[in-house]
Amino acid sequence: METINTNTLVAESLKTAMSYTAYRALTIEHAANKTSTGANQSEAYVNYTKLGDARMRRLDKTVKISEEIQAVAESVKTNKTWLVISESWCGDAANALPVINKIAALNENIDLKIVLRDENLELMNQFLTNGGMSIPKLIQIENDEVTATWGPRPTVATQMVNDFKEANGGLTPEFKESLQVWYNKDKGQNIASDISALLS
Repeated sequence: METINTNTLVAESLKTAMSYTAYRALTIEHAANKTSTGANQSEAYVNYTKLGDARMRRLDKTVKISEEIQAVAESVKTNKTWLVISESWCGDAANALPVINKIAALNENIDLKIVLRDENLELMNQFLTNGGMSIPKLIQIENDEVTATWGPRPTVATQMVNDFKEANGGLTPEFKESLQVWYNKDKGQNIASDISALLS
């Protein structure tokens, strides 16, 4: 069987990737039509898409990037592409993408592109988290090579999830609500800190 070259797969995926503006337009369209990106068109996923659109709409307006992180982003002198694997129904993606976009917008050397997971399973399978197709997953590319990845959650949220799973064997609806409360209180700062570390 032929071995897939990850860098080649990433390069191919970039050809069909969309901008953040196009991704937002797609999410807004799905929310309005009561549909979702991806294969699952259940009522739950339709509701997740609507919720995700509302979260991104709010975060696009309210996310503030600290002066320290702004300075890091503005100091980038080489071209970096951030390819993010996402779907409209993903709650973690809805919390992360507006923050990632704000940082990318600070420097023209940082190019943010987005692809949908279910349309890019071959790519997704190269960037699994603990064997799962967890999203969002950010892939940083420099000189046609993958140099770093991030996702699906910021470091603090990841620790919260891991601790809860260890204690309870899985995630409950109540925990997911408490995780969203944490995201709301954090206002994207943990994500911004994680993402800026990719630039250092």
